[in-house]
Amino acid sequence: MQAIRSLLVVMDPELTDGLALKRAKLIAGVTGSHLHLLVCDKKGDHSAYLRDLTTQLGQEGYSTSAQQSWSENLHNTIITVQQAEGCGLVIKQHTPDNPLKKAILTPDDWKLLRYCPSPVLMVKSDKPWTGGIVLAAVDVGNADGEHRSLHSSIISHSHEIAALAKATLHVVNAHPAPMLSAADPTFQLKETIEARYREQCRAFQAEYEIEDNRLHVVEGPADTLIPQVAHQLNAAVTVMGTVARTGFSGALIGNTAEVVLDSLESDILVLKPDDIIAHLEELVAQR
Repeated sequence: MQAIRSLLVVMDPELTDGLALKRAKLIAGVTGSHLHLLVCDKKGDHSAYLRDLTTQLGQEGYSTSAQQSWSENLHNTIITVQQAEGCGLVIKQHTPDNPLKKAILTPDDWKLLRYCPSPVLMVKSDKPWTGGIVLAAVDVGNADGEHRSLHSSIISHSHEIAALAKATLHVVNAHPAPMLSAADPTFQLKETIEARYREQCRAFQAEYEIEDNRLHVVEGPADTLIPQVAHQLNAAVTVMGTVARTGFSGALIGNTAEVVLDSLESDILVLKPDDIIAHLEELVAQR
């Protein structure tokens, strides 16, 4: 987070609470990052709105720039500008989609999480980060190279956010329930599953210096349990990762972050492994 020199802040003139900008100012205030404001609209003229914002931010001591743009659809517009401006983080306020619409069409924010090469911070509330809880969601049971790299990134970003906001870092790891049909006998009994995950978690704790009282190992589906633990802890921000196989133009990533986007009460920061970022950047360049 400290290394991010430019933040892309997606502005919606109709959202008067300005949650995305509030989070961007918090981060920029500590990191000194430049703020690039973007209004995605192909019809109306928002130049006065952006001019007023940049003037105000400049008076407050922030480095800012702004533009209005449109490229096919919302997520493509954001990604195109993110690549053109070299922004290391996209910050956008999330508003829940209509359930009926979501059942028919893939929400724009889901597409942004799938295809954006940079980390994306979806802002959901005005709950202060300062002095709060940062929740890192990991899958310790997956210890392949790609997941290990992603775990490292999740914990690193979570530590930085906790330091930035003088917050406390907690970690949640969901493990599967017993399955009698599982080929590996380890996954057929509750006791052996939990023992295996506890063993893996001990190694994880030692590597990342996570204390017992800040590690939450729970049984069940991650998309249900992550929001539950975040609610119990009253987390201000949840940090998650997505893993994909390279080579697919659709960038088929794990969709837990998408599924929990509406159910999480906290803000959510979504990260990707380095090879997926490189693959997505190639796809953007091919457009």
